[in-house]
Amino acid sequence: MLAMDQGVVEEWLSEFKTLPDSAVSNYAASLRDKGALVPALYKVIRENYSDLLEPVCHQLFEFYRSGEPQLQRFTLQFLPELLWSLLSVSAARDPHTSGCIEALLLGIYNLEIVDKDGQSKILSFTVPSLSKPSVYHEPSAIGSIALTEGALANHGLSRVVYSGPHLQRETFTAQNRFEVLTFLLLCYNAALSYMTSTSLQSLCQLSSRVCICGYPRQQMRRYKGISTRLTVTSEFLVQLITGIHYALCNGEVELGSKALDDVLYRAQLELFPEALLVGNAIKSSLHGAALKSNNKEGARSIQVEITPTSSRISRNAVTSLSIRGHRWKRHESQEVSVDNDAALGGVAIPEISVTGVSGDRMPNGDSLRPRPDGRALPDCDTLGAASEVSLDPRGHDSGTRGQEVRRQKSVRRMVENEGSGSASTGRSQY
Repeated sequence: MLAMDQGVVEEWLSEFKTLPDSAVSNYAASLRDKGALVPALYKVIRENYSDLLEPVCHQLFEFYRSGEPQLQRFTLQFLPELLWSLLSVSAARDPHTSGCIEALLLGIYNLEIVDKDGQSKILSFTVPSLSKPSVYHEPSAIGSIALTEGALANHGLSRVVYSGPHLQRETFTAQNRFEVLTFLLLCYNAALSYMTSTSLQSLCQLSSRVCICGYPRQQMRRYKGISTRLTVTSEFLVQLITGIHYALCNGEVELGSKALDDVLYRAQLELFPEALLVGNAIKSSLHGAALKSNNKEGARSIQVEITPTSSRISRNAVTSLSIRGHRWKRHESQEVSVDNDAALGGVAIPEISVTGVSGDRMPNGDSLRPRPDGRALPDCDTLGAASEVSLDPRGHDSGTRGQEVRRQKSVRRMVENEGSGSASTGRSQY
């Protein structure tokens, strides 16, 4: 560690001790202007045998215990590096060098599991419903949801998951280590939007190192750190994936992609279904998406579809009115097709003029032809044409058509009677 970095850390340790309580807020706001302080503190944490490690951990715990949000976030930004220091020392079986780091992490954990009155906290999480838009999905992107009886019964109901109460811990053991570390990562993810790019990079490096140490992928990555396999849990990997997702969408594309692949690699080896489900879902959602890789200092956000203000009701929605209209259209089309078949019969029918026939006319429009006895007979062709014209439903209404049919039947009977009478007379004469 350089003497300049050591001087920056020592100055930071001394100035906070002399601050009055009224000046804590102004001091917390001025920490962001000290650009050389954060890299120097990272160097102290990475050097486990540094003499400044213990006072730095004590100072960070004082920051967190003060209750000032900005000071608490300042401490949380070093959490990934503190976790890796603890896990690497535990894997090396040299616990004497990590006592101050364990005390700092246990102190933050015990402060977070209780409220201001000292009562145990019970955290609640609302699971988003697929029928309502959220920051993770849009109902239009997953297609239509079947309106079953069960879906209608659960519509509008939100599922709430509770976590806690958590037990206070005084020391780290093999049974409670990852329980505490998982809860600390949960607190870190709750403040992800305030984390710097250096902290996000440290989180991605922590994820890769924890997941590949002691496995063949460590040789592929040429990582020369510890070679001992670190025990992990599914819940711990899920919290890592949550932070990696934010890092991927906020400038750390290369490190975030490697970290996500390493976590999925370890989850496949350990057969962790929760980590595989969350990791593969995030990987699929980021496929082909435009990530903010150029602007690291811009607005930090996750790109999602914005719900439009206009109504999403389809214009082709099935209603009782549309069903009746569809039924009317179907009946009309069937009637038109029947009329066309009846009128055409597959053969084009020429237009017949009833008024263009020579000779006298009957009152109903039929022409007459002369008989040998001086009387006139209706023309058969004209009768046929008149009957075809009168049967057209589009030419007359129902009442007129019925009268015309009865009149034509009476005329046909009269013609048949007269024809039979004349034939019998002719035979008698001959």
